[in-house]
Amino acid sequence: MEGYLLDWANLLLRWLHVIVAIAWIGSSFYFVWLDNSLKAPKDAELKEKGVGGELWAVHGGGFYNPQKYLGAPRNLPEDLHWFYWESYSTWLSGFGLFSVLYLFNPKVFLIDPNVANLTPTVAVILALAFLGVGWLVYDVLCRALQKKEGLLAVLVVAYVIIASWAACNLFSGRAAFLIIGAMIATIMSANVFFWIIPGQRKVVAAMKAGQPVDPIHGQRAKQRSVHNTYFTLPVLFTMLSNHYNMTYSHPHNWLVLVLIMVAGVLIRQFFILRHKSVVNLVYPLVAVAMLAGVVAWIAPSKPATSGPAAAAETPVDMAQIKPVIDKHCIQCHAAKPTLMPTAAKGVLFDQPEQIKSQAQLIYQQVVMQKSMPLGNITNMTDEERALIGRWYQGGAQ
Repeated sequence: MEGYLLDWANLLLRWLHVIVAIAWIGSSFYFVWLDNSLKAPKDAELKEKGVGGELWAVHGGGFYNPQKYLGAPRNLPEDLHWFYWESYSTWLSGFGLFSVLYLFNPKVFLIDPNVANLTPTVAVILALAFLGVGWLVYDVLCRALQKKEGLLAVLVVAYVIIASWAACNLFSGRAAFLIIGAMIATIMSANVFFWIIPGQRKVVAAMKAGQPVDPIHGQRAKQRSVHNTYFTLPVLFTMLSNHYNMTYSHPHNWLVLVLIMVAGVLIRQFFILRHKSVVNLVYPLVAVAMLAGVVAWIAPSKPATSGPAAAAETPVDMAQIKPVIDKHCIQCHAAKPTLMPTAAKGVLFDQPEQIKSQAQLIYQQVVMQKSMPLGNITNMTDEERALIGRWYQGGAQ
């Protein structure tokens, strides 16, 4: 029952996380596009009111005319909408999901003895430290280099690279990718919580009081908002990466992670410029070249045998498969598993008939996707995967 309820918590938190993340990222993308698409108003009356840019758009059968004021509007409305719950909800739901899946079961999801022989307690503390310390170091850099954007950008990139290397040398590959994504997402949400929203509140308060607005608040908020824009695609990749074993299981997985994140930044830069009617194909072409290079670099040199040709080989039966399952899968998929309190997903491999009933799932996860064993914690070989492939292609006898 414990495992069953945790699966439901995982499902519902993941669902919530995706929904609120869509809202946050969608609003971020929209406002970047909006800021870069505004045009100076032609109406003299709008200019007198302080409107610096406007846009006419049609959507869903209605016409919209968003306007951006350069300073304070003459009459600041009481029902001013604030964009912050999208960010907070995304972080809270993401941290809840991370806790349920990783922190509650660090022995399986955080620790890989082949990477670092950590205790569960140390693994959890280190994972949380990446989130907290990650934000603190970034914030110190931004404070110290407020007016040196170029140097700040270089140091932030270097910092993320160092953190990626460290994570991949401490945790299982799957966990390392997710922890780096969570670290960056924490930075993004903390930017909103500690800088962007407080700065905007001070600006609004000054407007309502009829006092001059200190431009530093807008400058700081803009800086953090720009950083969040470039962080978005790298974070999205890390959130998806746990489904693709070939990325996080590579011996140099930290470099795989860095290269793909850089490609994401380049793609984002292309669209930012595109919103300004500047088409610079260098950015997407370099990004595509980087991704193609990663694909070629991490391609398996000896893929597991499967398909019709494998089926024609000597048939493989349960007597040959059961030892492989016992060696690599039974730790999590048993009535009394050794790596977790209850059988993962309720799937059991204690008996031959249980193995046969899950033949298709085993084939998909072990042979096709190579996502199991999780993080290949038990070091399943390509030959063993090929054996399972031949067993399934031969009818799963």
